[in-house]
Amino acid sequence: MKQQVKSLATQAQYYMAVVFATLSFALAGLFMLAPAAHAADCNTQGGDNLSISAGVNCAQGKDQPTELFGDQGIFTTVTNVLLFLIGAVSVIMLIIGGIRYTISNGDQGAVTSAKNTILYAIIGLVVAILSFAAVSFVTGQFSSEQ
Repeated sequence: MKQQVKSLATQAQYYMAVVFATLSFALAGLFMLAPAAHAADCNTQGGDNLSISAGVNCAQGKDQPTELFGDQGIFTTVTNVLLFLIGAVSVIMLIIGGIRYTISNGDQGAVTSAKNTILYAIIGLVVAILSFAAVSFVTGQFSSEQ
């Protein structure tokens, strides 16, 4: 019975790792994809009218953020998405730790392992919140200087 419980917990951890990896790759793919550039604004036959700023404006996709900092900035968006993912993973790990704790049947090793899972999930959540505060402070300092 104990082997089956350990096997089930191990499988759940593997499945969570696969789900996390899949979501990470999907999120990275979403950030890498950009809408098509403005075709009307990009005249490559301009000759003397070509400039670096025109090339930058041509390369930017439609509805892409133009600022790095601020409420609609790229750093704020990335930070919010990563904080959401870390929070979701922490809650899932808390649930897994709770399940492992309840099905430990008094086995001291399983109880310790479950308590460590819960403790590390809480520590991860606290570190994520503190890192969010630090990133918000730094990006706020950069955006106020502009």
